[in-house]
Amino acid sequence: MTTQTVAGHLVEALYRRGTRRLYGVPGGGSSLDLIAAAESLGMTFVLARSENAAVMMAAADADISGAPGAALTTKGPGLAQAMNGLAHAALDRAPVICITDGFSETLKAYVTHQVFDQEGMSRPVVKAHSRLDGDEPTAEIERLIDLACAPCRGPVHIELTGAAARRQAAPTAMTASPATSACLSLDDARVLLSQARRPVVVVGLEARSASEATLRLVESLGCPVLTTYKAKGVIPDAHPARVGLFTCGTAEAPTLERADLIVLVGLDPVELILQPWRYDVPVLDIAEIHHQPHYTNISAGVYGPLIPNLNTLTGRNSASDWTPDDIRDLANAMRSAISFPEGAAIDPQVIVQAAAKHLSDARITVDAGAHMLSATGFWPADRPNDLQISNGLASMAFALPAAIATGLADPSRRVIAFTGDGGLKMCVGELATAVQYAVPVTVIVFNDGALTLIDLKQQQRGLKSAGVRWPRTDFAAVARGFGCVAWRVTTKAEYEAALIEAEQAPGPSLIDVVLDPGGYAAQLKAMRG
Repeated sequence: MTTQTVAGHLVEALYRRGTRRLYGVPGGGSSLDLIAAAESLGMTFVLARSENAAVMMAAADADISGAPGAALTTKGPGLAQAMNGLAHAALDRAPVICITDGFSETLKAYVTHQVFDQEGMSRPVVKAHSRLDGDEPTAEIERLIDLACAPCRGPVHIELTGAAARRQAAPTAMTASPATSACLSLDDARVLLSQARRPVVVVGLEARSASEATLRLVESLGCPVLTTYKAKGVIPDAHPARVGLFTCGTAEAPTLERADLIVLVGLDPVELILQPWRYDVPVLDIAEIHHQPHYTNISAGVYGPLIPNLNTLTGRNSASDWTPDDIRDLANAMRSAISFPEGAAIDPQVIVQAAAKHLSDARITVDAGAHMLSATGFWPADRPNDLQISNGLASMAFALPAAIATGLADPSRRVIAFTGDGGLKMCVGELATAVQYAVPVTVIVFNDGALTLIDLKQQQRGLKSAGVRWPRTDFAAVARGFGCVAWRVTTKAEYEAALIEAEQAPGPSLIDVVLDPGGYAAQLKAMRG
C-alpha cells in the first residue's frame, strides 16, 4: 500500500480480502470517492434501487464469495432505509461493511436538515462503528474488517464524511488477523460420543465452511442428520443419512425422540423458531463460539475452528444402533408429513419440484412467508449455500436482492428467487437492477393474494380475516415493464411450459404463478406444531 486517500485505503483493503462488488444507492459525499476508488481497481459498483436491498445484496455476496460484503448509502434517509438489511446481516451472521456518508461536525453546529445520531441508530445491530477520523485510519480499517469476519460474523458501520474520505493517509504495517481462540472439552465430547448408541446430528449455518469435515463426522457416527434452513446442502439432500430440516419444531421430533445424544455442529441458536427445547438427552455442542443464550443446556462444548475439532472427533463411535432402514423410514415419514395431497391444481410443492426438475443446477433464494415451507422442504440442495434465506431475521424482500447478488457473485449458475407476492411488492424495483446487470435469475412468484402466513395465524386464533388479503397483482405485466421476460400461469401445464422457456432465457425472467393457498395450514402444523 502507498500513501493515498482514506477512501482508497478502504476499498483496497476490501479488494485484498476478495471483495469484488460494492452495492448501494450513493449520495453526494464520500460514496462518490468510494465508487471512483472501486472502479480504479476493477471492482463493480452495483446500483440498487433501495438501500435495504443493497445491504441484502452485500450479505448474500459474502455468503457466496466468502469475502466481506460491501454496501454504501447516503447519510440520513440512506442509513435509515438500510437498517433492515443491517439487521439481517447481524442476525444471519454476514460480514458486511456498510459505509454511509457522514455529517460534518462543523455543520452540526447550525444544520439540522437530515441530521440524527447515525451511530446511535446502527448501534443495536452492528459490531462496531467508526468515522475513520483518528490518527491511524488504515489500521482502523483492518480492525473493522477483521471484526466483521470474526465469529459471530456480522456488519460494521463506517460513517465517512467527504472530507475524511479524501484525507491522505499513510499505510500501516499489516498484522496477522487474531486466531480464533479455542475452548475445548474434547475429553467430555469423546466420552459422550463413545457412549452413544443412537446419536443424531443437527447441522447449522457455521458448518457451511466445514462441509466435508461435517459429512465425515456424520458418516463415522452412522446416524441420522438434520440441517437448518441455512445449512441445507452441507449434507447433500440425497445422502442416505439426511432425514430433513431442523427448526426446533414438530416435524423433526420423531427422529430426535429416539436419540440418546444430540450433536450440534455449527448450530447458531438464532436459526431456531421460538419454541422450547423438548428433548431431555445429553447435548454435545461443536461450534465456532459458545452462543449465549442457547435453547438448551449443553452437556459438553467444543468451541473454536470447526474443521480441526470435527476431524479430532471423527471416528469416535462405531457402535451405532441405527440401521439404514431406520433412517430411510424417518426421512420418508418426515417428507410425507409436510407434503401436499396430490391433485390437479398447482400447489407450492409442485412449484418447487417442477423448478428443480427443469432448472436442476440452480441455486435458490427464499423469502419469508408460507411458501418458504415448501421451498426449503422440497428443493434438493447438494452444496453449501445452494439455498439462501433470511432465517435469523426472517425478513421479507430478501429473495430478489439476494438472488441478484448471488448471480453476480457466481454467474455460472442460474438463481431462482422463490418469493411471495407480498415480499416482491416490497422490492419490485430491483427487477430493474436484475435487468441492468443481466443477472441470470428467474423469479418465481407464489401469487396467492395474501400475507398467507399471517392469514393462517389469524385463522388459528379464530379471528375474522382482516388486513392481510389484497387483489392479485399481474406481476408478469409489471416485470415486462422493467424489461424482463415473464409469464403468468394458472395450471401445471402452463407452469411447465414457462419453466422450459425460462431455462433458455439468458438474463432475468419471472414466472407469476397464481395458486390457491389451501394446504398451507396442514403443512405449517406438520412442520412447526
